[in-house]
Amino acid sequence: QVQLVESGGGLVQPGGSLRLSCAASGSIFSINVMGWYRQAPGKQRELVAAINSGGRTNYADSVKGRFTISRDNAKNTVYLQMNSLKPEDTAVYYCNIDIRSTYYSGNTGYWGQGTQVTVSS
Repeated sequence: QVQLVESGGGLVQPGGSLRLSCAASGSIFSINVMGWYRQAPGKQRELVAAINSGGRTNYADSVKGRFTISRDNAKNTVYLQMNSLKPEDTAVYYCNIDIRSTYYSGNTGYWGQGTQVTVSS
C-alpha cells in the first residue's frame, strides 16, 4: 500500500506565493516521475509541472518562470513553489507520483487527495 499526503494549499492574493508538498509513504522500492496537476471548475485536469528521477523538469507554458518543482528523494516528497500567483491559477492541485513498490513490480501512478488553491483579492 502507498499513501500520498498533500499540504500547503489555501487562499492567497494575486501576486502572492504558496508552497505545496506531497509526501509518499508505504511500500516504496523506487520513485520515478513526480508531478503536479491541477483542475479548475469545468475544465480538464492538466499537467502543471513534473520532475524525473534525474532532476529533469517540465512545466506548462502558463506557469514557466513562476512555479518551481523540486523533490527530496530522502523524504519521498515533491514540492511546488508557486510565485506571482494569478486568479487563473485557482484550481484543485493534485500530486502524482510514479512508484515501484517492489523489485519485481512495475511502476504505478498514485494520486494525492488534492488541495485547493484560490487566488483572489
